[in-house]
Amino acid sequence: MIIELPKEVRNIIEILQRHGHEAYAVGGAVRDAILGHIPKDWDITSDATPQEIKSIFNKTVDTGLQHGTVTVIMGGVGYEVTTYRIDGKYSDARHPEDVTFTRSLTEDLKRRDFTINAMAYNDEAGLVDEFGGRKDLENGIIRTVGNPKERFSEDALRMLRALRFSAQLGFEVDKDTSDAIIKLSPTITKISAERIREELLKLIESDNPGHITKMYDLGLTKYILPEFDKIMACEQYSLHHMYSVGMHTVVAMENVPPKRVFRLTMLLHDMGKPDTKSVGEDGYNHFFNHTEVGAQIANDVLSRLKFDNDTRKKVVRLVRYHDERPKLTKKSVRKRIVKIGEEAFPDLFTVNRADILAQSMYQREEKLEYVDRFEEMYNQIMSTEHCLKISELKITGKDLIEMGVKQGPDIGRILGQLLDEVIDEPEKNDKTYLVKRTEELMD
Repeated sequence: MIIELPKEVRNIIEILQRHGHEAYAVGGAVRDAILGHIPKDWDITSDATPQEIKSIFNKTVDTGLQHGTVTVIMGGVGYEVTTYRIDGKYSDARHPEDVTFTRSLTEDLKRRDFTINAMAYNDEAGLVDEFGGRKDLENGIIRTVGNPKERFSEDALRMLRALRFSAQLGFEVDKDTSDAIIKLSPTITKISAERIREELLKLIESDNPGHITKMYDLGLTKYILPEFDKIMACEQYSLHHMYSVGMHTVVAMENVPPKRVFRLTMLLHDMGKPDTKSVGEDGYNHFFNHTEVGAQIANDVLSRLKFDNDTRKKVVRLVRYHDERPKLTKKSVRKRIVKIGEEAFPDLFTVNRADILAQSMYQREEKLEYVDRFEEMYNQIMSTEHCLKISELKITGKDLIEMGVKQGPDIGRILGQLLDEVIDEPEKNDKTYLVKRTEELMD
């Protein structure tokens, strides 16, 4: 098999070979190239020690010398070159206590997580595949190198990585690997929130966000996202629904673009339902105030997983208002834009449609038509001169002070009241009217 290596990667390998060393492209780049994908990053492995690598190349960066990694700068781009190594004992299910450099490629590949990531390639030797990675790629299988319990005991994050690769590639996790995850799932608590967050994001941003149910089936969400376990167990008997809250959530995630805020919003949008579930006289389930409760849960989850503030605030806002249904009058829609915040639109309409498409067929067309009209009215408002915040009033706090209003809370009170009136009747955003109305409010 021939893999087309980038010129710089080939140059690094050939230079190392000319100096008497072995060198190969390795890992994810080889996997992706075999699959016909364009690799994002190319990693190189070699029997050369870090000091030997540094002595051979003119431009290097000490990336992780203790683990054998040196970044070689070639063509203005950095490529990580890592010495063949054997990992020492893992005592914390995260990191080896020490590493030992080796001259054996086989020993280096043996320590890697999955067969599909344990292949190496150079133009001279071709594909080195000692653990059946290419066959597993052909069969769509995620399988550990060697004993899965050993691999997951070394680094518990590999359990999440198995499911993340499963989602990204559309592969199945083999039975022995799955059984090991079930047994060792509690050890995922040893992994940092940041590392868990990144693997979870890669899974839900993939083409198969529904693979989060595999995390649930194998017992991982119990420890990293217990809120998901609650919605998976929450049935909703209603004309408007045909799935449990959990499966509704999965379908909703599949109905939005693979963007972080959208996928997180749909994952979290109904987390408030288990705590607000009730049964009406009609025998159907109701979830009053689930959006408010859900917004708090979303905030807690995103904070726990160390998400950045911008993402957290956007998602929490969309969760809080995903079920808003104002009357379709310009006055009512203007008030809703002010209440929710202009910055939440038009993402809110994407969320609305995904939510509806994950419900039953009952009144689906009417619901979608409503969202279309809501969006059309929003666009009409935003395309015309409008006043939806105090800064857009034709009168300012400075004007009020010149009129004799004392600095302090009265300025905010008056401007707020003027804004309310202008939102109701946009034509009142006129300087003459606002001055006159301010004089009345000062009396």
